[in-house]
Amino acid sequence: MAEFSLAHVGINAHNPEEARRAAELFCTLFGFELKDGNSSIFAGAGVEVMKTPYRGTMGHIAIGTPDVAAARAELESRGFQFDESTAKFKADGRLNAIYLTDEICGFAVHLVGKA
Repeated sequence: MAEFSLAHVGINAHNPEEARRAAELFCTLFGFELKDGNSSIFAGAGVEVMKTPYRGTMGHIAIGTPDVAAARAELESRGFQFDESTAKFKADGRLNAIYLTDEICGFAVHLVGKA
């Protein structure tokens, strides 16, 4: 069986200002470090606040795995489907991220490579 762990939770904000306020609140509450990116702001490594709504009605959940392609194949063998248009690859061509087709309770779910 593939190895899986929670990588981060993504929260959909309505705009960059709301995203910053939410991320700063997580940082204030828990002592996380703020990291501002192009499309999102991270509060520590586990909370990503999207600057505009992204995948998932509520947001997304990233599940880390050392080998995304193998994890995908295992989940597909169990009947789960992936949205090929969301696949992202490393420079060497290896699959590094991909979203499941279906949401779970309003959250999109994606696999993401981890070291």
